[in-house]
Amino acid sequence: MPLKTQQDEQPSLNLTPMIDVVFLLIIFFMVATSFAELESDLELELPEVAAAEARTSAPRQRVVAVYAEGKITLDGETVTLPELTQQLTTARREYPALSVVIRGDSSCAFQHVAASLAACQEAQISQLGITVRVASGATRTTR
Repeated sequence: MPLKTQQDEQPSLNLTPMIDVVFLLIIFFMVATSFAELESDLELELPEVAAAEARTSAPRQRVVAVYAEGKITLDGETVTLPELTQQLTTARREYPALSVVIRGDSSCAFQHVAASLAACQEAQISQLGITVRVASGATRTTR
């Protein structure tokens, strides 16, 4: 068996591609800033309006809380199921992309949470979320 008598070259790191990329990024940012300066130098008189407000502001996420005894609150105010449906329907008409999060007490009957989900479905809310707390020391199961 022949023995290897020559030593291979030590591996070296080629920095040329990295330098090329950095150089191109520098050129890109230099050109981008020069366009921003050109736009601000335009001498235009823009038209004025009396009031500038958004037609409808994006609402905050609505929170439905379901307590152990079956009490339901919408953003902290106690409501019945028909009131919940009516208020969510009204809110969805104003802002179609309304999102709702349902927080159910861990000791309440699931029927109460299911009724709240049905109220959201009746109000045609498409962005729903349910909050849960991950138990400490819980193991992940894949299904």
